[in-house]
Amino acid sequence: MNEISIALIPGDGIGPEVVTEGVKVLKAIEQLDANLSFLFTEFPWGCEYYLEHGKMMDEDGIERLADFDAIYLGAVGYPGVPDHISLWDLLLKIRKSFDQYVNLRPITLLNPTLTPLKDKGEKDIDMLVIRENSEGEYAGAGDWLFIGKPEEVVLQTGVFSRKGTERIIRYAYEEARHSKRSLTSISKGNALNYSMVFWDEVFEEVGKEYPDVDTYSYLVDAASLYFVTDPERFEVVVTSNLFGDIMTDLGAGITGGLGLATGANINPEREYPSMFEPVHGSAPTIAGKQIANPIAAIWSVSQMLEFFGEQEWANNVLTTIQHILLDPSTLTPDLGGNGTTKEVGDQVVEGLKKIVK
Repeated sequence: MNEISIALIPGDGIGPEVVTEGVKVLKAIEQLDANLSFLFTEFPWGCEYYLEHGKMMDEDGIERLADFDAIYLGAVGYPGVPDHISLWDLLLKIRKSFDQYVNLRPITLLNPTLTPLKDKGEKDIDMLVIRENSEGEYAGAGDWLFIGKPEEVVLQTGVFSRKGTERIIRYAYEEARHSKRSLTSISKGNALNYSMVFWDEVFEEVGKEYPDVDTYSYLVDAASLYFVTDPERFEVVVTSNLFGDIMTDLGAGITGGLGLATGANINPEREYPSMFEPVHGSAPTIAGKQIANPIAAIWSVSQMLEFFGEQEWANNVLTTIQHILLDPSTLTPDLGGNGTTKEVGDQVVEGLKKIVK
């Protein structure tokens, strides 16, 4: 039996609502598959915890999480807690502590009616963005000098190590080779004359080991244009922490919105747990109203299943999502429907039951 222990961090805002639906799907799969078992342990960490305890998670939080196979995160962020505290003291702390240096974000159009792009369909928008997830522009390096004085200056330093840059690029080449797709690097070497020139050089160096992989390289501004005008040119994409964060939100915009945006934070060597999450944020203005879209959270369940070798179930979840997207009236309001968060989760469960039958 494949027994997977999962740490639940529902977090803030709509996080608990969408995580509930993801857990519902996993429990349904457990009922349908006698060879698969999930063990859940929930942690109350997040902004409400911070307001009560002055910290986003327990002091020994990382040590406690290390015992799990996976982490399932709902959302981080809420009014009253500065964004840099909520982000750095929970989400980024987990990513960095567990060396989750690969961020996988699929940009896949599951229903052609959901894209705002004219004359684009499922075959045109189907890419995997592989984002460097541990250093780069989010390394947290820098300084704030002469605060409050006329000569005040802020230094925000991007960190691009040989190890960090090469391993994410090599991971992307391996994915492109395995899936028999092209690989595109997105950088900004014309302006960032140290970090991005280095990135481009490593991309070319590693590429010599993969002569079977077709490669392209675009500046991030040009790539932003092509994401909208010509998305079919992208299959596997590799980029830095900041550019990946921005480009994948653009990708969400062309596939149906942030309610469909999912992400996996992977430690490929499996020395530490990997983390799976919707990337839409906590959306506090709609929290508690049962109108949040749980599809991104459920899609991240599919990513989790794939990571643990349960490819058939991963495919079943994604197929079910694709099927329920065909009837907009049953979806949540962000997709034009009248459905509730719970009702969408129930639809996925019923869809999985039909597939098994």
